[in-house]
Amino acid sequence: MSRLAVFRLIAFIALAAALPACTHASALLPVGAAAPEVEGRDAQGAVVKLSAQAQAGRYAIVFFYPKDDTPGCTKEACAFRDAFDRYGKAGVTIFGVSRDSEASHHAFREKYTLPFPMVADPSGAVQRAYRVPDGFPGVAKRVSFLVGPDGKIARVWPDVDPGVHATDVLGAIDALKGKSS
Repeated sequence: MSRLAVFRLIAFIALAAALPACTHASALLPVGAAAPEVEGRDAQGAVVKLSAQAQAGRYAIVFFYPKDDTPGCTKEACAFRDAFDRYGKAGVTIFGVSRDSEASHHAFREKYTLPFPMVADPSGAVQRAYRVPDGFPGVAKRVSFLVGPDGKIARVWPDVDPGVHATDVLGAIDALKGKSS
């Protein structure tokens, strides 16, 4: 190896060591951070705000998903729908967030009878506020945040299995409330 190659390798290693580690999970809004406002429409078209849930002493799950009416996103949304009564009994509001439009959310909600508020975030402002990366350009990665009654992030799921996630979240809420799952 030439001296120049060795010098470049040493310089690269030194630069890499000096940069802060930034992984997918560490870049997300962390546990303990204040949750940014989220505002969505429920199945009746009424506006529901995350801040109002905190004021009422309720937990909320804010789940980011890539795209309305795609296989994994449909599975995840329907799992939350199927557990909706259990969430209500636990005092938890569900917010589904994607970069899709209000019209797309309306069609998705109607097709699958989704009862929870859905947040249209076509500009990506909510996604950026929660520091959720793109799965691919213009589409949020599948990530969820549990917001406590204090309005702060209580738990983060950086990698979500859409088939079991709704049940996992309920278990985490039970654990946070001091109940057995």
